[in-house]
Amino acid sequence: MQQVNKTSRFWLLFGVLFLALNLRPALSSIGPLIDEIGRTFNLSESLLGLLTTLPLIAFGVISTVTPYFTKRFGLGQTLLWSMVLLTAGIVIRSLEGVFFLYLGTTILGIAIAFGNVLIPAITKNNFPNKAGLVTSLHSATMSFGAALAAGLSVPLARDLNLGWEGSLITWAILSFIAIFIWIPQIKKIKNTTTTRSLKVAMRKLSGSRLVWQIAIYMGLQSLAFYVILAWLPSILLDYGYNEEFGGWMLSLSQASGILGALAIPVWAASQKDQRSVITLLIVVEVISFIGLMFPHSFPVYIWIASLGFVLGGTFGLALLLIVLRAPDSETAAELSGIVQSIGYFLAAIGPFIIGLIQDLSNNWKYSLGFLILVSCYKLVAGLQAGKAQKV
Repeated sequence: MQQVNKTSRFWLLFGVLFLALNLRPALSSIGPLIDEIGRTFNLSESLLGLLTTLPLIAFGVISTVTPYFTKRFGLGQTLLWSMVLLTAGIVIRSLEGVFFLYLGTTILGIAIAFGNVLIPAITKNNFPNKAGLVTSLHSATMSFGAALAAGLSVPLARDLNLGWEGSLITWAILSFIAIFIWIPQIKKIKNTTTTRSLKVAMRKLSGSRLVWQIAIYMGLQSLAFYVILAWLPSILLDYGYNEEFGGWMLSLSQASGILGALAIPVWAASQKDQRSVITLLIVVEVISFIGLMFPHSFPVYIWIASLGFVLGGTFGLALLLIVLRAPDSETAAELSGIVQSIGYFLAAIGPFIIGLIQDLSNNWKYSLGFLILVSCYKLVAGLQAGKAQKV
């Protein structure tokens, strides 16, 4: 019986990780192709930034209502239909016309939001003694998916002559496979037990100072992550590098993020509190942004790799804080929903503001300076969220 349970848990973990693999390719694949998309539809920098902003707005909206779906349909069924929706969104985005570009982007953002919220809840309920390890594996897998898509976007579009539309639609294959991998795992999941009114719980959580600190920390982390995801290839293009190099550097940032996502949550989970970890990460982040302002002083890949490591580690740490600060799995699902809702609404302004700064100044130093200010405020919120306490 014990062996059966271990085997069942292994396949459940595999299913969770395969879902996590699908939560970033639809987003990271667009950055290396964004200038080509802009030329196709004659879009401004601000409108191109909206392609990253729309999923984040969807994350914020859907994160709030996700617990309603799970209480009605369960974690497993909700995640299954999110993969169906993700596949549909990727396909719609690649249809001809700017309307379908933005519609598909919104739909896939809604689908990804469910996975963002529910995987920490599954971790809390099904792997309670391995929270740090499973969070590391989950966030590292997300970074791997992002790195894979970022690196292959331009080669798929140009070397295989798929065009940017064919390159983007490729990732629907991965989400379609995820549907069939996840179906057998649904019956293995321990669902959260409902013991209270969701409306009352969310109202109480929204009144907690700690919840807001975690949400702000996660939101500012996501703001920096999605700005880099959307604009790093364009930054490098303006510095004189070509589009393929920009795609591979974005892939490098995501690949180094895998290491950060693997190492940081495990290290942070072993600490009494997480304030020292948070401080170190933000110091390295600020240094990396300063280095990126002067890309020809040192090899640019140094700053990109260190920045990717920090942002990958910070994301894993933000997810871990949700798990560590929740006293039980039901609270974890509710806390995950409200934190990610607030956080992603905050993050949504990032890519659009950067696009606006570029339209007005055409100078990346102003945009990178803005991200340094964001990092400083993230430290303030993180030092509060990092204290050992429960919601």
